[in-house]
Formats: sequence, C-alpha cells, structure tokens
Amino acid sequence: MILDTELQGDVVLLTGMSGAGKSVAMHALEDAGYFCVENLPAELLLDFLKLEQQRGERRVAIAVDVRSSGSLPLLLPLIKDLRSAGVAVRSVFLDASNEALMRRFSETRRPHPLREDRDTNFGALDGDAEDSHRLLLDAIKLERELLGGLKAESTIIDTSQLRPAQLRAWLADLVGPNAGGKLTLVFESFAFKHGVPSDADFVFDVRVLPNPYYDRELRPLTGRDAPVAAYLAAQPEVGLMMGQIAGFLSRWLPNFAADQRSYLTVAIGCTGGQHRSVYLVEMLARQFGHHGHVLKRHRELDAR
Repeated sequence: MILDTELQGDVVLLTGMSGAGKSVAMHALEDAGYFCVENLPAELLLDFLKLEQQRGERRVAIAVDVRSSGSLPLLLPLIKDLRSAGVAVRSVFLDASNEALMRRFSETRRPHPLREDRDTNFGALDGDAEDSHRLLLDAIKLERELLGGLKAESTIIDTSQLRPAQLRAWLADLVGPNAGGKLTLVFESFAFKHGVPSDADFVFDVRVLPNPYYDRELRPLTGRDAPVAAYLAAQPEVGLMMGQIAGFLSRWLPNFAADQRSYLTVAIGCTGGQHRSVYLVEMLARQFGHHGHVLKRHRELDAR
C-alpha cells in the first residue's frame, strides 16, 4: 500500500474505551484546527487520506471506536503501512479504569455499545440492577480485548481522574505543533491515594522523602511555590532521589527513541500529589528541557 504522494501535515487517530472522553477530545481537536471525522471504517481510511491530499488539508483527526469492530482487524496493519510509507500517524488511545467507566455509564444512563441488552440502560429502574451491572462490566471487558492491539500501538491518556478541561489541555499539548519528530517525554505528578496513572511507563514513589505537609506554613502551598521548593532543595535525600531518576532516564532515553517510541510517560507520586511529586516533576522537566518535546502534568493540581 503506497500513497500517490507523501501526505503532508498531521494525522491523529483517536480511539479508546467507550466513556473515556472521545467526544470531548474530538471537540478539542476541532478547536485546534483539525478536520475531524468520526467512526470512519478502516476500509475507507486510505481513500479518505488520498482525498485530503487533493483538497490540501494538513491536519486530520479520525475517531474510531468499537462500533467499527468489523473493520478493526484491518486498522492496525493500515497504520503500520502508512507509517512505513512516511505518513506521520499519531494514534491516541483514551483509557479509564473499569470503575470510572461504570460510574460514567451509570450517571449518563446510556447503554454501552457492546451491551447485549440494549433496551435497558445501566441502572434503570425497570431492570435488574445486579444483572445490568454484570452486562455492563462484561461489555467493558470485551471492548478492552477488541481494542488491545490498538492500545499497544498508541499514546495512552488515562482519563479516570481527569475533568474535561484537563483532557482538552493534555491532548492539545500532545498533538501540538512541537509534538512531531522526537520522542515526547511526559512528566506527571500524582497522589497515590487516588491511584497510579494507568498510562505511566515508569512510576517513581517519592513518599519516602521529607514531607512539607507537616510544616504549617508550607501545607497550603504546592511544589511550584518558592518556599516549598527551597525546603525540598535543602533536603539531601531529595537531591539524591532526583539525581538517580535523572540518571536512569538519561541512560535509557536514547534506547527508547531508537525503538521508534513516540512518547514516554514518567509518573512521580507522593501521598497527596501536592508537594514532593510536583516539585520533582518541575525540576526534571526543566532538566530535560533540552530533550525536545517535554510535557508537564500535575494530575491533582490540574483538577482544582
């Protein structure tokens, strides 16, 4: 499969779990200037991209979900062929925990697209709650199986703890004008009490470091504030931990880049996601700024 001419510009393939935020993401891409198409069958992908070449469109976003399950087996080989032909295809997979997806379907009272019982919404008063819960969970598990291959080839965004505004901002950073070419390095702070981000490639636990929370004056501040930064910078353990994390990444980043990885997410967690993890993310992002495309995320702070 070869395109007549090399496709210029950006092609974003957006996929993921039902209920993980694809509608929000597509609106964000549209606002960013992408020409967006939803649920395009894989059989039509090549013809669509050729047509966009003729029209001169430079930024294209295509949303594919499990409703196109019949053509999903064709999609992954097509993506690989396009990349081999020189087309820059960035595949983004929106994921969320089963618990988060169950809660969202319950709140919206909409059926999952793979639900065998499509007449009774999850949580509806006229259905058996336990049976409806089981049907929904089975549908989510089946969807994970069907989309597993695409997820393995994609940049993953875990939306379990994200508000729509956070998702829009994170996606804009991920597919922005500086995202192409070099490996994208993402540093993300989080709170262990709210769970580990499922999109993390590496997780570092910094709860063993001195905690500014126990200082009354520092407690309401964050790791981005100068007093907290000064406190942590004065702790030898903090410098040692940060140096070891930086050394590990410096040693292995070239290998990940050589392996054609498009992104690498480094998650750093503390108890509340407010002081220590935030400080280390800020400092590491600054230290690796020369790397190229470096993003910072503060899951708990961004949610405020």
